[in-house]
Amino acid sequence: MKLTPILFYCLLLTIHCQLLSAQDKSTEYANSITAEDLKKHLTIIASDSLEGRDTGSEGSRKAADYISRHFFDLGLQAPVTTSEGAKSFYQNFTLYKKGWKDAYVKIGNKKKEFFKDYYPNGLVNVPEEQSMNIVFAGYGIESENYDDFKNIDVKDKAVIFFEGEPKDKKGNLRISKTEKPLWNEALGFTKKINLAKNKGAKYFFMISDSEKEFSSLASERKAVLSRFNRVAFQSTNSQDRPTDKPSFVVSSQMAAEMLGISLRKLSKLKKKITKKGITTAGSITESTISIKSERGDVPMEATNVLGFLEGTDKKDEVLVISAHYDHVGIDGNGNIHNGADDDGSGTCAILELAEAFSQAKRDGFAPRRSILFMTVTGEEKGLLGSQYYTDKNPVIPLEKTVCDLNIDMIGRIDKEHSPKQEYVYLIGSDKLSSELHKISEEANKKYVNFDLDYTYNDPKDPNRFYYRSDHYNFAKHKIPVVFYFTGVHEDYHKPGDDVEKILFPKYQQIVRLVFHTAWEVANRDERIKVDSNKQ
Repeated sequence: MKLTPILFYCLLLTIHCQLLSAQDKSTEYANSITAEDLKKHLTIIASDSLEGRDTGSEGSRKAADYISRHFFDLGLQAPVTTSEGAKSFYQNFTLYKKGWKDAYVKIGNKKKEFFKDYYPNGLVNVPEEQSMNIVFAGYGIESENYDDFKNIDVKDKAVIFFEGEPKDKKGNLRISKTEKPLWNEALGFTKKINLAKNKGAKYFFMISDSEKEFSSLASERKAVLSRFNRVAFQSTNSQDRPTDKPSFVVSSQMAAEMLGISLRKLSKLKKKITKKGITTAGSITESTISIKSERGDVPMEATNVLGFLEGTDKKDEVLVISAHYDHVGIDGNGNIHNGADDDGSGTCAILELAEAFSQAKRDGFAPRRSILFMTVTGEEKGLLGSQYYTDKNPVIPLEKTVCDLNIDMIGRIDKEHSPKQEYVYLIGSDKLSSELHKISEEANKKYVNFDLDYTYNDPKDPNRFYYRSDHYNFAKHKIPVVFYFTGVHEDYHKPGDDVEKILFPKYQQIVRLVFHTAWEVANRDERIKVDSNKQ
């Protein structure tokens, strides 16, 4: 049908009015993002039950489930096609983490559990199972007035000894005879290992003196050692060199089983040394154990969670809004790092932004361009989740991706601005697109009026934050980005990064700024241009 000039004018007027109406509505939907709703989500995402959301952990999986349920409830599309051809919110991929592939101590046919019944003293690597006799060596001490080794042969065997050194009834050290112990703590353990090794021993087991606290000690040691486990996309298929002094800490119960005696008898042996200062080493018949502690690349399943909101007349062009939901887990002292700000704040911003845009679509104000709401994992391991998406498996072709608005740590203030809250660092907004930079500044001026701080946007800034969050994996593909950030604070990567310290009114306003910027990018007539190439 051929349009008359009048009909054509009416059609243009209708479209123009709809666009004006949509612009008027933007404030309404931005205001649906509230401090109360952000806190509701963050209280769950940054709770102790998620155990710090370390990549590949059970807590991380719980966070992914919470995010995906929210996307489903909003009616977002699941944009990932699985190998079975189904649709999913989960973009699963495999990482390889350096760790223990197979580790046990076998007593008869019974295997004792690693990091439960015993734990290693360092990154112990015993790649092949070794069987040997084990010798009870009292406290593992040799001195002028006391010798645990004079009546035993430890050559090519494993030795097991009590932690520390014996004390008399008054609590005085029997061997050192000073207030400064010579055989206690970490240095004492090392001293005992070296002594036994010089006598020909091959493996070393210390009986923990803290039986009631042994489980927590084992968990702490597991968390500490996990810090040394490199995470990567590819397995190196290489093993660590075998450890020349493989040593372990065992519970009293396990020690008794290794020696083939009761826990009560083991306790009596310890008390006899304490009361009389006479060694009981060699008083138990040698038994046989087997050991394996193989280190290598262990596969670990990781997941990005993606939700897709389809646009209208420009739906093939896609805006990405991203944040990482992983954090650093539990530290060596058993403290949970909840990561409320890093990056629970960004994750929950995504949840609220998705809800605001979904409501707009239900009300007849869908964005013209599509939006991909992206929460990624592995950021703390080296931006791995976003790298997997951009470099290996983008669900939206990169040439169709308009820009990435990335949110990472927007709930606190740093010492450079304290006590002022009405600011946000913007990083990267002008690196690739002057139009995106202008849209960002105009949205702030019109709706939020925060101070926009570009300190970290300077390529000479030593912090190099432009390269340190997930937006960079888009920027390196020449996709314009804005990184929203409020700076590093005293709880960065520490146990104190909790919900109670989040400044929710400030946090709310920054999320609204992201919404207004996204609304303009998604609804403007022309796609933003890549017209710059700043460092």
